[in-house]
Amino acid sequence: MRGICIALVVCLGAGPALADVKTVVRTETYAVAGKSGEELLDAMDRKGPRHGLRARAMAQTRYEVDWKIDWLKSDGKCRLNSADATLSIVYRYPALAGPTSPRLARRWKTFIAGVRRHEEMHGKIARQMVAAIHKSVSGRAVGNDRYCIKSQKKIERLIEAGYDKYEARQARFDDKEHAEGGNVDQLLDMLTR
Repeated sequence: MRGICIALVVCLGAGPALADVKTVVRTETYAVAGKSGEELLDAMDRKGPRHGLRARAMAQTRYEVDWKIDWLKSDGKCRLNSADATLSIVYRYPALAGPTSPRLARRWKTFIAGVRRHEEMHGKIARQMVAAIHKSVSGRAVGNDRYCIKSQKKIERLIEAGYDKYEARQARFDDKEHAEGGNVDQLLDMLTR
């Protein structure tokens, strides 16, 4: 999941400000219980985070970006003064509740470590996205743009293009990981054997 929030502020005569990218990470869990790997998978299917209208996922990475854009206007020219971004990432994982056999507990430990690696890669791609977009918009200036309208539209297009590029990368990563024989498939097989 992605979100975009752009706050546009016009400054008159202010000096250049430092731009910043901030990341806020939160982890949530939901409880699953079972005496076998199949029972744990059934619990994840019932309780996992929503994925679309009806489906559920085992785990999930949600993120949203809040952009604070500050413009410098002078002599009919509009220049990006600063572009601060706050990336909020929320990871949601299953948590084993209740007693299990030592064998299942060991398989669960390996399983959840692999699930975390998968979800954290989604977070890494989101961080790379924000850094790349931030770099692409920094220092942009447009002449003959007294009210910064053209500049705002240009920055919004650059941000959307960056989102599209990295969302496609997220999808390719998932396609590879969830394919038959991929990492997620191997984790599921290991948990249920």
